[in-house]
Amino acid sequence: MSSARFAETIRSSTGPLAATQPTRMPPPTVAAPAVIAPGPAGIAPPRSVNVPRPPAAIPGAPVARVPLTPVEHFRSGTEALRAGEKAKAVTSLQYAAEGGHALAQWKLGRMYAEGDGVPRNNLRAFEYFSRIANGYADDNPGTAQARFVANAFVALGHYYLDGIPDTPIKADPSRAREMFSYAASYFGDPDAQYYLARLYLDGRGVMRDPRQAARWLNRAAHKGQHQAQALLGRLLFKGEDLPRQAARGLMWLTLARESASADERWIADLYDSAFRQATDDERAMAVEYLERWVKGR
Repeated sequence: MSSARFAETIRSSTGPLAATQPTRMPPPTVAAPAVIAPGPAGIAPPRSVNVPRPPAAIPGAPVARVPLTPVEHFRSGTEALRAGEKAKAVTSLQYAAEGGHALAQWKLGRMYAEGDGVPRNNLRAFEYFSRIANGYADDNPGTAQARFVANAFVALGHYYLDGIPDTPIKADPSRAREMFSYAASYFGDPDAQYYLARLYLDGRGVMRDPRQAARWLNRAAHKGQHQAQALLGRLLFKGEDLPRQAARGLMWLTLARESASADERWIADLYDSAFRQATDDERAMAVEYLERWVKGR
């Protein structure tokens, strides 16, 4: 494929992909292998609040109590988190999650995945993310909640990619691709687009397709996903599976290096290697591309 043709295929991050782009599939359903009890044992759940007694109420009469809503449980949980009261926060968030509160389900999923305030439990995290995927897959992509739903699909994709040891969740790269593809195409999530591109590039769970990988990397890179910027930069600079565009590759590597964290040394190494190999003309052209990028943001 010529450089001009390739440039045309990836020029726009917002234009429609070619016919080989995965179209939006029906939302994939996820089996829920675990049943989550609402609240740790030994901790009384904050199920109700006191209602102020009317002035005419009879002294000594029982004070009416009304159940907390899922939103109120979620608010209580987030306030407890800010106060450092993790046990109280988990209890409130669990009641909110049981009431169908998506953000509470997502927060608990992250907490169990990372062992933040609770023992790390990937199967329990999987179950919370599954609830979100099954219940909110059709959310409008433009809503504030949509990014959390998309993130739940990405988390499920990782679990399916490698499996969860000693659980019913076994490695299933094809299922992982479904999760990444749905979040990438319907929600336009840049992390999902990056991980989907990796599957196409490695031929894992799908037939290897560097051209499709480049399209997804380009979309994610234009949204500022620095890992996608680094990988796309490497492919273009070295001409791996794609026509070589050294200056544009160096531009992407430069952007990726600026956003990479300290522990992402692989990105800095890619940039350093490319910069050493680039000619003066390629470096100068990369600077021009960077200036256009900044003006276009």
